[in-house]
Amino acid sequence: MSGDVCAVVLAAGEGRRLRPLTEHLPKALCPVGNVPLLDRALARMEALGLPVAVNACYLGHMVAEHVGDRAHLSVEPGDPLGTAGGIGLLRDWIGGRGVLVGNADAYLASDALPPGADIAALLEDWDGREARILGVPGPPNEFGGHRFAGFSLLPWDLVATLEPEPSDLVRLAWRPAERQGRLRVVEYPGTYLDTGTPADYLAANLHAVHPGNLIGEDALVTGALDRAVIGARAVVAGDVTRGVVWPGGEVAADEKLTDAIRVGRGLTVLAH
Repeated sequence: MSGDVCAVVLAAGEGRRLRPLTEHLPKALCPVGNVPLLDRALARMEALGLPVAVNACYLGHMVAEHVGDRAHLSVEPGDPLGTAGGIGLLRDWIGGRGVLVGNADAYLASDALPPGADIAALLEDWDGREARILGVPGPPNEFGGHRFAGFSLLPWDLVATLEPEPSDLVRLAWRPAERQGRLRVVEYPGTYLDTGTPADYLAANLHAVHPGNLIGEDALVTGALDRAVIGARAVVAGDVTRGVVWPGGEVAADEKLTDAIRVGRGLTVLAH
């Protein structure tokens, strides 16, 4: 099946709900468990053996530099084109294949299956015509009793109708397929978080390291940690409880960082 299917990781969005974090990095590059979200998505596609493209727009130069030659890169001019518009811009590259589409900001973790294998059911026994979406039990009940969990599989005939203009897959692909009786929800066997808000972003980090702490390379930690994610080269002299310190971040000796994300020396984003 891999010869008939390619993959696209959507990484063009602004991440407005994550501001001010996303004034420093595009959402796709925000680290979860000290691994950029985009790298988590790319690893899933690589494990499935699929050729992959990444779209970029907001802070696109950062995404392009990070991706390098690991994937085909599609840089959108102007404002982000949305989920359907981004796929429309990639129609020539997709070139008649089905496409597995993943949101870079989707955090997925399964106790039963490793990354890649945990979403492989989207591809099993695919007839090339059915549209499929990964789902977890609602609410909100967006598709039957499920809500969308970050990945979908689109047949070429639906991709061929998408134009490189601002639009979304819900309206232009999934709902039309649903009306035609050819949309199936594949339930994800694990935890899904969309990381779109500071609270969900923190929750994803804490889930990734549960029940302990994670300390990145060359980080200096002399303070107390309780369910903390400390990035590479960070300096933590104070206490961090249920918190994330980005690479190179600092927590002073007289500080107690709780339920929050720290960037650099002074930016603290509370996660509630």
